[in-house]
Amino acid sequence: MLKLLWRFLLLLLLAIGFAWLADRPGSVTINWLGREIQMSVVIAAAAAIILLAAMLFSWNIIRQLWRSPRAAREYWRFRKHRKGYEALSKGLIAASAGDALAASRNAALAGNALADEPLVNVLAAQAAQLKGDKANVKRIFEEMAKEPDTELLGLRGLFAEARNSGDLVAALKFAERATNLNPRLPWASTAVLQVQTARKSWEAAALTLDQQSRHALLDRKEANRKRAAMLTAEALSVENNDRPKAFRLASAALDLDPALVPAAALAARCHMADGSTRKAMKALRSAWALSQHPDLAELIAKANPGDDPEARFERVRDTVGDPATNIEAAVALAKAALAARRLDVARDALSTWSASLPQARVCALLAQIEDAAGEKTRAREWLARAIHAPHDPMWVSDGVANTRWVPVSPVTGEIVPCEWKVPFDMPPAEDNPLLTSGEGQPAAMPALSSSQAPLETQIAAPRPPDDPGVSPADEPA
Repeated sequence: MLKLLWRFLLLLLLAIGFAWLADRPGSVTINWLGREIQMSVVIAAAAAIILLAAMLFSWNIIRQLWRSPRAAREYWRFRKHRKGYEALSKGLIAASAGDALAASRNAALAGNALADEPLVNVLAAQAAQLKGDKANVKRIFEEMAKEPDTELLGLRGLFAEARNSGDLVAALKFAERATNLNPRLPWASTAVLQVQTARKSWEAAALTLDQQSRHALLDRKEANRKRAAMLTAEALSVENNDRPKAFRLASAALDLDPALVPAAALAARCHMADGSTRKAMKALRSAWALSQHPDLAELIAKANPGDDPEARFERVRDTVGDPATNIEAAVALAKAALAARRLDVARDALSTWSASLPQARVCALLAQIEDAAGEKTRAREWLARAIHAPHDPMWVSDGVANTRWVPVSPVTGEIVPCEWKVPFDMPPAEDNPLLTSGEGQPAAMPALSSSQAPLETQIAAPRPPDDPGVSPADEPA
């Protein structure tokens, strides 16, 4: 619409101009090569306009003829590139669909047409991976790692190949190189961390976590929790060889995560080894207030090695709190009372937790109490109930149960919370026909010989998880 308007205005101006000239007659005389040409002003103006238009037309024709070879080259180059990008698009689609033959064929076509296109190397690498040509895959990624535009992508591919082949040294080298190029790169930082945890380089892993936190790859709370786990794992690995370092690491872990039971237990053991019962109890009380765990309860009882069973019982009673509201407090108090031969106190401590579907450890502990009281029949009954009782709590990491705390997932190798909880869900009594009688009451269990192994020895982890760097023989008592 605007173009039509401009054209109309141009014609209108030309018409007005010619009308103005027609109203003012005159003549134009041209002397050229001995000849005299005379014409009116209107005709002279029209001739000038026609001459200018003819010159412009002639110039455009000459310019097109001059540029035609270049235009032809650009046209063929455009067609070649368009076919190359079509091949690249089809190849990427074929690679995503798992068609190795089509991906390889289109990669060759795209490579011939688009020699400088980085995506061609990506397609070629995917096609080689689909064909299982590891040597070619490595060569392509090495070439990509040499170019600034594709260096990070090449390093990521080389890292994946090295990790899949089990070469952790090379994998760590590629991941660290990528991290140096871009510290905010999540995959590179995570890859470095995974290799470090796989190699049990706990202190280096803690530094990597600190770097992730500084570059906003992890929120502060999550980073502190994971760093505390790494420091604790490192502390456990050096506890028997370098106790001062183990204590420093455990203290640093507790500063980051005060509720971390293994760190608190290690710090308390270090204080106890130095003969500082007061400091050990201070650390244990602080940890118990946040996380109730049998390891802490055991250390509370043994905080002063020279104490008799009665003194240990009093210390546990004064520390663990109300047994009616916390099963760990109840179990700890019952064990201390049993050792001090206060059988009535031990029964009362477990009374709340033995009324309905008690855990296996509660049943086993009540069996010990009745056996100490001379009630052999009742002891056998409690042992029988322990066989079918709900599972005891264990350390659970990514669904895998273990008797020891582990810093990383035994499934993925990543740093995940290791929680003290019942490893398998148990249905309530009214829904479990094995645990109830017809009236909805706990069913009577068959008698069990006192020589049969306790329930704890019958539970095995589905798979052996990663350990925190210490062997069972090296674990402190």
